[in-house]
Amino acid sequence: LRTILPPLVALYILYQSKYVMKLMFEFLFISVPKVTVPLPPKPNAENPIVSGPKGKQGKVICYDKATFRQLSEVADMTKEEVDELCLKAKMAQKKWVQTSFQERRRVLRTLQKYVIENMEVICEVSSIDSGKAMLDALLGEIIGTCEKIRTVNRYGELWLAPETRETSPMLFYKSPTVEYVPYGVLGVISPWNYPFHNLMNHIISGLFSGNAVVVKVSEFSSYSAEYFMEIVKECLRVCGHDEDLVQVITGFAGSGQALVANPNIDKVIFTGSPGVGRKVMEGASYNLKPVVLELGGKDPMVLTETTSMDDAISWTMRGAYQNAGQNCCGVERVFVYEGIYDEFVDKITKEVKELRQGNPHSAETRSSIDCGSMCMPTAAKRVQELVNDAVSKGAVIKCGGNIEEMDKHLISGECSVKKEGFYPPTVLTNLEPSMRICQEEVFGPIMCIVKVPGNSDEKCIELVNSCDFALGASVYCKDIARADNIAKQIKSGMVTINDFGCNYLIQTLPFGGVGESGFDRFAGIEGLRGCCYPRAVVHDTFPMLMTTSIPPALRYPVNFERAFGFGQSLVKLFYDESWW
Repeated sequence: LRTILPPLVALYILYQSKYVMKLMFEFLFISVPKVTVPLPPKPNAENPIVSGPKGKQGKVICYDKATFRQLSEVADMTKEEVDELCLKAKMAQKKWVQTSFQERRRVLRTLQKYVIENMEVICEVSSIDSGKAMLDALLGEIIGTCEKIRTVNRYGELWLAPETRETSPMLFYKSPTVEYVPYGVLGVISPWNYPFHNLMNHIISGLFSGNAVVVKVSEFSSYSAEYFMEIVKECLRVCGHDEDLVQVITGFAGSGQALVANPNIDKVIFTGSPGVGRKVMEGASYNLKPVVLELGGKDPMVLTETTSMDDAISWTMRGAYQNAGQNCCGVERVFVYEGIYDEFVDKITKEVKELRQGNPHSAETRSSIDCGSMCMPTAAKRVQELVNDAVSKGAVIKCGGNIEEMDKHLISGECSVKKEGFYPPTVLTNLEPSMRICQEEVFGPIMCIVKVPGNSDEKCIELVNSCDFALGASVYCKDIARADNIAKQIKSGMVTINDFGCNYLIQTLPFGGVGESGFDRFAGIEGLRGCCYPRAVVHDTFPMLMTTSIPPALRYPVNFERAFGFGQSLVKLFYDESWW
């Protein structure tokens, strides 16, 4: 071992260095072109106010989520139109799959260059289309996308390289490997809460792994879709590749169903509600397509009695009210140990009362907005129903909690917004696990605080695991061993210790949950390899010296006594423990 190990380590370092040097050479000496893309229409105060995305036959109305003023119209695509786009993507992928990783990196570098040079515009378009504050757009749309590109460009080629596997004693002269083969065309159904990042997320991994990508965007975030997809198409064009490789589908449920059912779609990635996720899985089952389901969460944040109060306040505020609470991995339940409960509730209530709401992209107000609007026109009413149900069962509203009093929360009584599209930042206490608001994903600016009696870790774990959603979790405790012990007993796909949401900024990690939060993963090596199917390949290690031939005793026609005896001897030779 002392003789063999040093040269093996040296070879590994040399291999890694060679790979890193190759990347450095690309980034230093292979330039990326500049991209120019026409911008979507700006909000116009003269445009009519609408009630939602439902337009005349064959159209989806796009509207400003803060003002409900119409922005544009896009097509409610028919099955035939969806089928045509999927076929275009399939044809383009046949050539794309032959490209090198260097060529794919250049496309992604071109995309990243555009994002960095135009981040304020992208944030503004995202804000108009989803109602989020500009800072929330920077944190959620831009940083996550840039880190995704960086990670895939840095590690993607290594993650998708053929992987050597151990052989068996009987076939010691064989070299087994696993190859990762692109599926072909990925069908993505993306949600509305982060229109830029949710569109780019699977395009980045899909393109790098050699696939074409067809994205069905939500009818609630279609205004930005053409602009955002045109960015990718232009990046492909200027790098010399077919823009048909990526396609965007707009429309209502029917266009999504057509995408899932299309025979040219090889894998489906869905982000949304558990109810729709089940329908997607059913639709994909007819053609036996693999499915990734990310179905939201009810993420807990645990604050033990040792938690710094400043940390507790700042992290729960960001976790609960980022993007007006419309986050898959947002903090929906805060479990506060009894030792700090009263102080926490008092201080957090005062802080939440100071949050400012209004038009998040208006030049007059955007620098003053903490919390934007809801994205769906009926979302605020649904949130109110959950709050009312909780109050009727004993919950206490510490602040907010009344949609009828939105005037009190909007900056300077702002009249350039439609108040029905907002919900006030709310703090609820005295909650029980059986309440709907503790079981259903709220997706709104609600902080649900649950007291953990007696500072009991066991009781805390019981309360945390009383929900069927299991996406992410976070645990705050100065005793790291204790925090780890709590975290290990929480049922979730992700967990952070003394931090919140940082796992998504580490794109080498997989993202996804269990239970009602869905299954499979995107991001990380798991997510990138998930864009491919594994293929087992076996070669002869030294074909000039040794290959497999069927022993005479096992050839047809069989002499049973001779063949069975020979087989028994083989089994004993390779598998009888007495030999080893």
